Amino acid sequence: MKNNLLSDKLAYNGDTKTRTHLHLCSYTVDRVEEAAGDDFEEMKSRFQPDGITWLQIHGLEDTDAVQTVCTHFGIDFLVMQDILNTDHASKVEEHDQYNVIIAKQIMGGEAMQVSLVQGADFVLTFQERDNDFFDDVMRAIRNNVLKIRTRQSDYLFSVLLNGLITGYMSVAAAISDGLEELESALLADTGDRDIGVQMQELRRDYMQLKRTVLPLKEQYSRLFRSDSSLLHRVNRPFFNDVNDHLLNVAQNIDICRETLSSLMDLYISNNDLRMNDIMKRLTVVSTIFIPLTFLVGVWGMNFRNMPELEWEHGYILAWGVMIVIGFVTYLFFRTKKWR
Repeated sequence: MKNNLLSDKLAYNGDTKTRTHLHLCSYTVDRVEEAAGDDFEEMKSRFQPDGITWLQIHGLEDTDAVQTVCTHFGIDFLVMQDILNTDHASKVEEHDQYNVIIAKQIMGGEAMQVSLVQGADFVLTFQERDNDFFDDVMRAIRNNVLKIRTRQSDYLFSVLLNGLITGYMSVAAAISDGLEELESALLADTGDRDIGVQMQELRRDYMQLKRTVLPLKEQYSRLFRSDSSLLHRVNRPFFNDVNDHLLNVAQNIDICRETLSSLMDLYISNNDLRMNDIMKRLTVVSTIFIPLTFLVGVWGMNFRNMPELEWEHGYILAWGVMIVIGFVTYLFFRTKKWR
């Protein structure tokens, strides 16, 4: 891995190969201007001078296009590097002219990096893949739901961020439901061999959510409690609501951690009990055959003075003795409930 502080070039390190394209939504109270394409210079002419500009960048493969957009809005080079680094941990940063949130967008068990940048009159969203994650926000702007077009850029910023957190809440709920189903299966002790695989899948989803949410939880509260001029007093209650949702997700993560730990203990305990049961059955079988093996060994020594070997009913007697011993031993273990 290269030292990014010694590099003057941007590089996207993700695996998603999505052609970089832009979607513009620039609006005022009375008008919404939309455009889509890959020519940023052409889009700049459609910005509303006294409005809010929301520019979505889908696909990060074209680093030159990303740099052009960021440079226009005055984004620092180090922030550009963080936006393109998909291995970057979730973080919240406050700058003089803009705020930055880098997080993960979790859909279908897959985590894709998403970055939000908010300035005085603009919001930028950078996504690795083109999807419909923020389509509900776009519809709200078109229809001016809750008079969204009358509010400042920080309100749009809070709405987009809340969409991310709501996605985390859905993931946490899905993990919780999966753990409840596993708990029922483990308590029923059906012996399903897929339980271990399911538990590992849920643990992977849990760790993915934890790595995304916990850094945000620690850093986000500092942002909405700061005296940043980019966050207006009238919109701070919305940021506080987002923080409540974030704390709720963090609490659910703690609950899932405790539940997952208990289920792991229960799973191991069930396996131990099952192994003990198998060993007990093998012990019963071995114990039944030990005296029989002893008798067969004695009669197989072929000494000359063994009259029962010469007796005409000796063979039948040997079988009878062995059957009786085996049956009596079996009854003994059955009365002890060793079966």
